[in-house]
Amino acid sequence: MPIRAGIVGTGMAVPAGVLTNKDLEKIVETSDQWIRTRSGIGERRIASAEEFTSTFATAAARIALERAGMSPEEVELVIVATVTPDYPTPATASLVQAEIGAVRAGAFDLGAGCTGFCYGLSMAAMMVESGRYHNVLVIGADLLSRITNYTDRGTCVLLGDGAGAVVVRPVKQGGILSTYLRSDGSGAENLLMPAGGTRKAISKASIDAGEDKLRMNGGEIYKFAVRAMEESVRELVDGAGLAIEDIDWLDPHQANIRIIQAAAKNLGIPMDRVIVNLDRYGNTSSASIPMALHEAVMAGKVKRGDKVCMVGFGAGTTWGGVLAEWAY
Repeated sequence: MPIRAGIVGTGMAVPAGVLTNKDLEKIVETSDQWIRTRSGIGERRIASAEEFTSTFATAAARIALERAGMSPEEVELVIVATVTPDYPTPATASLVQAEIGAVRAGAFDLGAGCTGFCYGLSMAAMMVESGRYHNVLVIGADLLSRITNYTDRGTCVLLGDGAGAVVVRPVKQGGILSTYLRSDGSGAENLLMPAGGTRKAISKASIDAGEDKLRMNGGEIYKFAVRAMEESVRELVDGAGLAIEDIDWLDPHQANIRIIQAAAKNLGIPMDRVIVNLDRYGNTSSASIPMALHEAVMAGKVKRGDKVCMVGFGAGTTWGGVLAEWAY
């Protein structure tokens, strides 16, 4: 019998610090109504100077392992999807692996922007299905506040911090039904941080120019995101031999409520079947999908046998997703 991989535990962690729309009114020219109308966001969590990406990745991982009834020693691989690692090197995944005590595990970081969690989950599923790995921990974690320009109201009102995690291992029923991953690097200029890599180093000049912070062409990203989400959902259900009507829950990247609503409308998916929590956390990049999933599971929305379609889109540009039948 072929091995089927499934999610058997979820977890999330966010900073205690809250940045509300009213707080942003004091920082940049904006208003609570403007932000809510254009994004659907009311507040976001912001890490303190003493907290790091690994802080929340570790906390989310521990909850996911507890929910899976699994010890850290059983973990064979730790994948952390992030664009804000603790260090350029070593990998944040290695820091998490050591912190949780996963002494038998390999670890690596994965960079695919806001689609990172979907990429990591796809890789974990294939590794488990190959039979070479049995227990894989996948974490999406980002502190976007560290790369946010708080004088740019087009980006600073959207971004927040957090982490979400899942445990992937063989399941007897349900599990991962299909995956879909795509990239188009020709759109890289629409969402990037210009400095900090080998093309342009961090320097006083690049910092003064704001090139150490995230830049986004909002109009182009909006058009790309709606198209990418719709394409991903259609490819995922087709790959699983299902129809869109078979989806019980759509768990999209939590970037902007208008993007989510437009894509859901085009797909014919009612909003009461869409998992949304961006009003409280904003866009947390690779963390948004697993965070929303965990809250939906804990609230009793997602139940055994439900078909959950997780789709992401972001810097790269990248897009894609994972369709799973809930296994626990």
